[in-house]
Amino acid sequence: MPALNLDNDIDLITMRLSSNDTLFVACLCAEWCSLCRSYRTGFNALADMHPEICFVWIDIETHADRMDDFDVENFPTILIENAYATHFFGTVLPHPQIISRMLVDLSSLPYIKHAPKLRLALVEA
Repeated sequence: MPALNLDNDIDLITMRLSSNDTLFVACLCAEWCSLCRSYRTGFNALADMHPEICFVWIDIETHADRMDDFDVENFPTILIENAYATHFFGTVLPHPQIISRMLVDLSSLPYIKHAPKLRLALVEA
């Protein structure tokens, strides 16, 4: 299954993220960005390889109302959260293999204290 998106899949996203066992990976991008558009294919492929993880593609301009707490300065910006902590929030090179390597061992990613929780913003919206 390709990455979910807020335009069509909000009920499924909410259902998946309401489970504390579901890892959440979001790509924060913009439709006008050609780099984001080309990266989306690889992000969707990651979602296909990891159906147990909730992958969500978020256009930060279309959904600016939900992105107030998130400073996105460059694309693609990736967020990796479990129900308890943010493991990663930052810009990555547009190579899906980078996220794939991060997902192999989440314990190698430090928790980010005081990071905004996108998971809560989506479930409670």
